[in-house]
Amino acid sequence: MELTKENLLDMYRQMVTIRLFEQNLMHYAGEGHVPGTGHVSIGEEAIAVGACRALAPQDYIISTHRAHGHLIARGTHIPTMLAEVFGKATGCTGGKGGSMHLSDFDRNILGTNGIVGGGINIAGGVGLTIKMKKTDQVSVCFFGDGASNRGVFHEGFNLASLWKIPVVYICTNNQYAMTLPLCKNCANQDISARATAYDMPGLRVDGTDVIAVYEAVSGALERARQGGGPSLIEIIAFRLQGHSMRMDAMPDGSSYRPEGEIADWWDNKDPIKIFREKLYGLGYLDDEVAATLEAAAKKDIDEATEFALNSPEPKPESIYEWIYA
Repeated sequence: MELTKENLLDMYRQMVTIRLFEQNLMHYAGEGHVPGTGHVSIGEEAIAVGACRALAPQDYIISTHRAHGHLIARGTHIPTMLAEVFGKATGCTGGKGGSMHLSDFDRNILGTNGIVGGGINIAGGVGLTIKMKKTDQVSVCFFGDGASNRGVFHEGFNLASLWKIPVVYICTNNQYAMTLPLCKNCANQDISARATAYDMPGLRVDGTDVIAVYEAVSGALERARQGGGPSLIEIIAFRLQGHSMRMDAMPDGSSYRPEGEIADWWDNKDPIKIFREKLYGLGYLDDEVAATLEAAAKKDIDEATEFALNSPEPKPESIYEWIYA
């Protein structure tokens, strides 16, 4: 699909919405409204929007603990999602899952996962089902650079390639596995190069460029749909906040990063700023249009927040619902 002016402006609005959602979430987490913790993807908005824009409605997503952006980019009802993060009964899993266990079956988002790398073989199973049923679908799996060092990465990739399963693996390489930098946990820091060992394509993409992400994922989806099997796309990014909202609240929550690194990314590699400048250069965006789109995004977040804050807590007896073992 060729990206039209309307597509690009909508992608910009989605990126802004994700940013506002997570900034808003951090504020309310600080006020005690988020049980447990959550992980924001501020700085990674182009990955969610570019990848999800490439998907067909029938495709499946299996995501990670850092997944708010994936759901928003896929079109999930934001009030329901925020209510879940707040632990409310109106949330997508009745307030039982929280930030790390979100789902939206109406949009084929089969669930996010609090286990590092936990979605890789789930995505393979979904892809195998697609192949056996011969449906025109693809299973898309998001995971982080830390997950690439787990055994499930090898097991899942080997079988997916051997059986030519329609899966697109998207590795968000934000260069830190919690607090451990990539240079200290990967012997070969080019994660995409590992694809060669499994006889599948491996691409590296600039995660600040939403159009580059869209094009790379579109190509991998088409290959999978044509029976070519899986692909690995490593997207280079940076999280502009800490590993989790809990860590951001700590005085030394980002002390493991080199001095000036975060400021440099904010100044020079913020994907929203980069995309805004590109749209200005194309003549698609000006101050008035930008203000209108950003106001619409803020309105969505304000309405979602009001819904979530005013939603009821789960009833104690609901703990026994949705138990199958």
